[in-house]
Amino acid sequence: MNVLPLPWRALLLGGVLALTSCSGDQATCDRFLEPYPDLISGRQRSAKNATYLDAMAHYSAGRYSEAIPLLRSYLQQRDAHDGAHLYLACSLLEQGEPFEAELELDHLERSHLKDFRDQTEWYTVLCWLCSDQRDRALEGAKGISGQPRHTYAAQARALVEALQ
Repeated sequence: MNVLPLPWRALLLGGVLALTSCSGDQATCDRFLEPYPDLISGRQRSAKNATYLDAMAHYSAGRYSEAIPLLRSYLQQRDAHDGAHLYLACSLLEQGEPFEAELELDHLERSHLKDFRDQTEWYTVLCWLCSDQRDRALEGAKGISGQPRHTYAAQARALVEALQ
């Protein structure tokens, strides 16, 4: 009889449990995760925005793993547009990196831009959902759904329904 040593059995069992325990929330994450639309690619190309436009070409094509390093590089520029943090966050979420995505949204939240409040709130809830913080995601979605003028109020109501 061929039996795995105890440490290997424990590791295997832990992996199976991890996969099965979050499968429902992962399916919900996949269902609600929709990347923010590309509003950048139509801009006139310049030396200042070339990296951003190159990143957005990958983003628009769904090649998030290729967009991520370019977005990070662009955001290192002194005059980078803070809105790029939202695209980087969405790319990271699509690549299964919700904790990293939340950090990018924190940058955007602290920026001088106030036009992204609704997007920051919604995608933060998705970061919580996709990182198995179900209770936190539910509370965040409830908060958004209670704001009738919030851009993502309908999606938040649907998420609340899916999580309850």
